[in-house]
Amino acid sequence: MAGSGRRPEHRGPPELFYDEAEARKYTQNSRVVEIQSQMSERAVELLGLPEDRACLLLDVGCGSGLSGDYISEEGHYWIGMDISPAMLDVAVEREVEGDLLLADVGHGIPFRPGMFDGCISISAVQWLCNADKKSHSPPKRLYRFFSTLYTALARGSRAVLQLYPENSEQLELITAQAMRAGFTGGMVVDYPNSAKAKKFFLCLFVGTSGTLPKGLGTECANEEPHQAKFTNERTRFRNVKGKSVKKSRDWILEKKERRRRQGKEVRADTKYTGRKRRPRF
Repeated sequence: MAGSGRRPEHRGPPELFYDEAEARKYTQNSRVVEIQSQMSERAVELLGLPEDRACLLLDVGCGSGLSGDYISEEGHYWIGMDISPAMLDVAVEREVEGDLLLADVGHGIPFRPGMFDGCISISAVQWLCNADKKSHSPPKRLYRFFSTLYTALARGSRAVLQLYPENSEQLELITAQAMRAGFTGGMVVDYPNSAKAKKFFLCLFVGTSGTLPKGLGTECANEEPHQAKFTNERTRFRNVKGKSVKKSRDWILEKKERRRRQGKEVRADTKYTGRKRRPRF
């Protein structure tokens, strides 16, 4: 499940894609190392860890330990899980400070309840959406991962999972299984208007409903943050009779904003938005 600092292309299961050559290539790539470090810094920041003590963190898809390096620099301890033996071999050669475990997180997180003060994951969780074997069911593997992760985290802690969703359906699948496992929280999107800098961080709360952090790169402080909270309620615009005013300007604007939060391309709002067109002959 090795996480790199780039958008992954699905070319078979990660334990085969990240062979020895690929593992060394990306670990020695200075740009990948820089991006990985930046995303790790942001993920740890979103954890909201206490400043007065060292914490034990779980790094899901730790790869060659690049994200773990940042955790160690911050004075915390960590245990990394990855499905790629080649990635973990590079981590051992680099003499990372964390403990390493070769495992498929789709089979669950094999640690005792409440063991970790937080969890980060960089570019790894989307791999669970792929059915690389006939026995693989993405919804079941995601639920197994999230339910056991929830158990392994201390009450009041967080998990921050940076990911590269292929589409809105994949985002919905991941967040739905996280909700089902008991998490609250939502998606924090940094630099939502940038094609290159845009990053998705699934920020999950354990046993408490915290305030979802604001995404970076929002232009106005009074703007609604670019984030999507977990909720089963829908905002509806109603007229005086209590009926939904479908196709109204407010209804269209709300729908467009919802699609923007899902990462979809939407036309800019103008004074013509929601205005009926004149009939043509």
